[in-house]
Amino acid sequence: MIGSFRKKGLAAASAVIAVAGLALTSVPAQASVPGVTANSVKLGITVPMTGIAAPGYSKVAPAMKAYFDYVNANGGINGRKIQLVIEDDRYLPQEAVIKTNKLILRDKVFAIVGALGTANNLAINSRVRLGARGVPSLFVNTGFSGFADKKKFPTIFPLFSSYAMEAKIMGNYIKENFAGKKIGLIVQNDDFGVDALKGFAASGVKFDETIKYVSGTQSPATALTWVQKLVAAKIEVVYLFGVTTATAAAVGVAAQAGYRPQWIFGSVGADATTIQTATTVPVALLNGAISASFMPDAADTSDEYVKFFREVNAEYNKGVTFDNNVLVGMNGGMMVANALKAAGRNLTREGLMAAIESKGSTFASAALVPLAYSSTSRVGYTGYWIGKYNATGSLLPIEAKNVVYTTDSGNGPVVKTTTKRPALPPKGLPQ
Repeated sequence: MIGSFRKKGLAAASAVIAVAGLALTSVPAQASVPGVTANSVKLGITVPMTGIAAPGYSKVAPAMKAYFDYVNANGGINGRKIQLVIEDDRYLPQEAVIKTNKLILRDKVFAIVGALGTANNLAINSRVRLGARGVPSLFVNTGFSGFADKKKFPTIFPLFSSYAMEAKIMGNYIKENFAGKKIGLIVQNDDFGVDALKGFAASGVKFDETIKYVSGTQSPATALTWVQKLVAAKIEVVYLFGVTTATAAAVGVAAQAGYRPQWIFGSVGADATTIQTATTVPVALLNGAISASFMPDAADTSDEYVKFFREVNAEYNKGVTFDNNVLVGMNGGMMVANALKAAGRNLTREGLMAAIESKGSTFASAALVPLAYSSTSRVGYTGYWIGKYNATGSLLPIEAKNVVYTTDSGNGPVVKTTTKRPALPPKGLPQ
């Protein structure tokens, strides 16, 4: 009797365990994934909402959120609404580390998206250890070419064409269009500037005068020393590869001194709206300056993506003037939404990254240049088009239409491409 009872008890217990096992296997995998529920996915971003880099850059995250709000109003992605937690890092690496840890440990976000700044992302990767934790950091807001190294940064996905690509393309342009002219370079002396110097070296362009400045020291007083050196060296063409405040200081001081070289601005420091709103330098001083971009100009309402994002901005980001920073934020949001859509309903961090590697090169986005994601490549955009500023601060194509030049961050050639970007998907939603 006792043996029979024990057998029955064991059988009953086994049945309970088996039923429990079946119940566990029926629970969707995302139930144990941080930041993911049946009807929502939580993401985090660190950006300078205050501090020295806030002018302009403070628009990026709210613009991304505005696009997510639009997506949510249209049913979300795979049935999930997107939540975005925005943290202010004041453009300081130590703050970026603190805020990213908060996003992961306290807010329990599924992924980091659009984190801004080369130094900040380097600090986050080394001190927060995103790779060891398996936390994706999607479409970082920097053109530092090093982030495409999958071994060093296993969970980071760059988006922007690299500074090395830009310098190489523009170095070739200088050689072809300013042969015989005396060329000067003003460059920020950090990883940002080093990346550019690598690209210039690959292009073979030679500078007659090179001025390196430490980030944070740019000012009218410092710019005066730059201008004095350039004038003394009889420089005719000046390439300024720095941030917007450096551009504004140099252009303003040069104009006051009556020094008017052919200016060429790196894409980072050439946002006309930021120069106009954050400094006292008239945007008209940019007139005739040359620059490069991988995005359409924010004032180009003939562009279908620009037109669409302007409409989203008017409805979901009320009171904010649409400019290049808003365009970058919304485009980043579209890229994130593409990735979430491609990852499917059973959302995991590993699946998200695999989806970008397998499908990311086909994602719809506003950029006029191709994407290069694959199982062996973490490179996002691959080139630039070259334009010239008018008196109102719009970047217009130098040639009859936008001609896109593509290259890599190494010693590969610079080539013209006829690749066309994907058309804006219906209602601007991932397909």
